Amino acid sequence: MAALRDIKRKIDAVKKTSQITRAMNMVAAAKLRVAQQNMERFHPYALKFREVIGRLASGVESDGTYELMTPREEVKKIELVLLTADRGLCGSFNNNLITTGQRFLNEKASGGFETSLSAIGRKGADFFRRRQYNVRARHIGLLNKPSYDEAFALGRELIELFENRECDEVYVVYSRFEGMVKQIPTLIKLLPIEPEVVEAEAEAESEEVARGGKLEYLFEPSLQSLLNDLLPNSVYIQILECFYQTAVSEHAARMAAMDNATSNCKELVRSLTLTYNKARQAAITAELMDIVGGAEALK
Repeated sequence: MAALRDIKRKIDAVKKTSQITRAMNMVAAAKLRVAQQNMERFHPYALKFREVIGRLASGVESDGTYELMTPREEVKKIELVLLTADRGLCGSFNNNLITTGQRFLNEKASGGFETSLSAIGRKGADFFRRRQYNVRARHIGLLNKPSYDEAFALGRELIELFENRECDEVYVVYSRFEGMVKQIPTLIKLLPIEPEVVEAEAEAESEEVARGGKLEYLFEPSLQSLLNDLLPNSVYIQILECFYQTAVSEHAARMAAMDNATSNCKELVRSLTLTYNKARQAAITAELMDIVGGAEALK
C-alpha cells in the first residue's frame, strides 16, 4: 500500500504542476497579444525610417562629417548589446541568444579585439558575469514594457561611447520574431550606421539615369541638419525595434514551452494512473489469493 500512496502522491503533484503551467500559458498568451500589437504598429514606422535614412545618406560621402556614419580606420574595441529575458521557463529562448552572443565575443576576442558587453535582461547578465566576461552595463526590466524613453537612454549611452572612442563598433544580438514557433537570434551592427539602400528605389534611379535624367531632391531644412537630427534617432528606433521583437519572441517561446509542459504533464498523469491501476490490481489479486489460500487451508 505504501507504493500505491507514493504513486497517488505523484499523480496529485503532477496535476498541480499542470494547473500552474496552464495558467502560465494563458498569462503568456495575454501578454503576447499586447506585445505583438505594439510590434506590428511600430514595425512599418521603423521600416520607413530606415528607408528615409538610406535615401538621405545615399548622396553623402564618407568624409567624416557625420561621425555616426564614419567607420573607424582601425577597430580595436567592440561593444555588444545582448537582449535576453529576465525570467526563464521559455524553452531554449535565452540559451539561443546567449550562445549567439558568446560565439560572437569569443570570435572577436580570438581576433585580438577588446570586447565589452551591455546585458539587457537578467539571464544574459548572470551568465556572462559568472564566466568572467567584461560586462560593462546591466539593465533589468527593459523588455517588460518596451518604451521609447528606455531605448533613447540606452541609445544615448551607446552613442556617447562611440563618440568618445571608448568603442569603435557596436553590435546588437536580439531575437527576430518570425512566427509562433520560430524566433531567430539575430546579430546586427548598430554603429557606425550603415544605411540600407532600398532596391526598388535604386532600380528606379538607375532607370532614370539610363534615360539621361538625374533624380534630385530638395531638402528643407538642409541635408546636413536633417542627418544630424535623424542619425541619432535612427539608433534609438532600431533599439526599440529590437526591444519589441525580443519581447514578442519571449512571450511566444514561453507560451509554447508552457503548452508543451502541460501536454507532458497530461501524458505523465496517464502513465502514472496506468501504473497505479496495475499496482492496485496486483494488490487486490494478492489479497484474494491469500483469502482463497486461507479458506482452502481451513478445509
